[in-house]
Amino acid sequence: MSKPDELLVDIAAMVESEQSNQMSLTVVVQGAVITGRLAPESVWRQRVAEVLEQSERLGPFSALFSSAGADTRPPQRKGPPTHLYFHVARILQGSIGLPETGGMYRVEIKDVGAWTVGDFSYSDH
Repeated sequence: MSKPDELLVDIAAMVESEQSNQMSLTVVVQGAVITGRLAPESVWRQRVAEVLEQSERLGPFSALFSSAGADTRPPQRKGPPTHLYFHVARILQGSIGLPETGGMYRVEIKDVGAWTVGDFSYSDH
């Protein structure tokens, strides 16, 4: 998508402003279907940092995502969001979601070709 969908940008902005990770979304990005919950960028970064800290090999990379140090904080963004931050998300392949436990994905909004509210396991029961 050459121009980001304004409604999708508004959803991302609301997730950021409300600091909520309850919005479920499924998107199609360059042929891949990603389904999960959106998270504010700061929450997403902190969770990625926590996962990396637990790894002996990847631990040093955690500082890039952590907001603990002033020099590693993400810059304050001006303007509308440019990315979606998925928490507990899966890439769908047939009837299988990878990884089964969910992952952390960052998707550029302008690359989303289609989307719908809800995720693969969405149920209003």
